[in-house]
Amino acid sequence: MKTTGRAPMPENTRGRILGLLRAKEQTVNDLAAALRLTDNAVRAHLVHLEHDGLIRQAGTQPGFRKPHVMYALTPEAEHVFPRAYGVLLDLLLIVVSKQLSPKEMRAAMREVGRRVADSHLLEAKGESRNQRIETALRILKDLGGSAAFEESEGKHFIRGNGCPLAAATARHPEACLIAETLLSRVIGVPVKERCIHGAVPFCRFEIR
Repeated sequence: MKTTGRAPMPENTRGRILGLLRAKEQTVNDLAAALRLTDNAVRAHLVHLEHDGLIRQAGTQPGFRKPHVMYALTPEAEHVFPRAYGVLLDLLLIVVSKQLSPKEMRAAMREVGRRVADSHLLEAKGESRNQRIETALRILKDLGGSAAFEESEGKHFIRGNGCPLAAATARHPEACLIAETLLSRVIGVPVKERCIHGAVPFCRFEIR
């Protein structure tokens, strides 16, 4: 039976499992180690979460004796995480978009990103590129999202697993420019938005 409402984020072990899976796909062993539980205890929680439609099996990972199943969140799971920022931004953009041209809207989103980044630049001062990336990921987490660094086909990306702006980007994709500008300034190199917008957004930013 899948969830139909926007239930609050559980504060128990299942809530912690959802938080870990929001960061990245994980196996039972990964979750057991992070939570300091037995594999069987984790499996019992996963059965409930899968029954509620909050997680799914997402392939396998090679193991010593047999492959390990990878688990990931379903789109429905994002509803249990706080999304107030995105909802408020969506309402704000509806109002502002009626007063600004598309070009002015994009410029405004970049200015927001610059202001957020500037308040964190001292944290990244003197850091290496990799350290700046870690700082950027931490800033995104502090803003209510979850992101990870990944490399694919020789290119470097920051992939968002829980964008705090997701409630706004479906109707206002220019909102992604906030994160694009923030990441560019904090990391110190150009970052390009490669997001997929829609009902189930997928956040991805390429580090040039």
